[in-house]
Amino acid sequence: MYLVRKLLKDLAGITAWKTYAYFLGGAPALNTATNIAVRPLDDTSAKLRTEARHDRNAVIFLHVMVLFVFAISGYLLQYLVLWALPLVTVVQAILRLRAIAEHGATTDFSSPLTAARTNLAPAWLRWLIFPHNVNYHVEHHLYASVPQYNLRRLHREMTARGMLQGAEVIGFRATLSKIFAAKTA
Repeated sequence: MYLVRKLLKDLAGITAWKTYAYFLGGAPALNTATNIAVRPLDDTSAKLRTEARHDRNAVIFLHVMVLFVFAISGYLLQYLVLWALPLVTVVQAILRLRAIAEHGATTDFSSPLTAARTNLAPAWLRWLIFPHNVNYHVEHHLYASVPQYNLRRLHREMTARGMLQGAEVIGFRATLSKIFAAKTA
């Protein structure tokens, strides 16, 4: 029920402000292990922080310009309903569900093979929840430099060579069963 409540908050738009504030450099997230507030990129080089700030500002500028163009063209309501509203509701729930599908309900963090999960799903579900082949998450963790368009090929090659032996490579329905399983006493 905890996850269901979180997803309902996402769908209601309640958690979006925290997500965007964090990624825009605003409200820091609390690292529960150290009890220290951290911002994205706090642990990276000055060059990468500068590049990330530049990218962030470019995205903000783009969204402000798109908002302005839609407003002056008379389509502000359509922009807000078809773009802004989904960004603060449905997209938040999809991002949470995907993150949990990739890492939730795993029990052995001692190996990259067991600390993440590869979710096998039909094409329509991959398009909706796992774009850019992010469903091949174990493979991504093992070979982070492999571009997204080669992850499916990497998965096939690793499977053929037996390299995913012991990894959690399951259908998305099985993943949902794990993450929505009733808590046992």
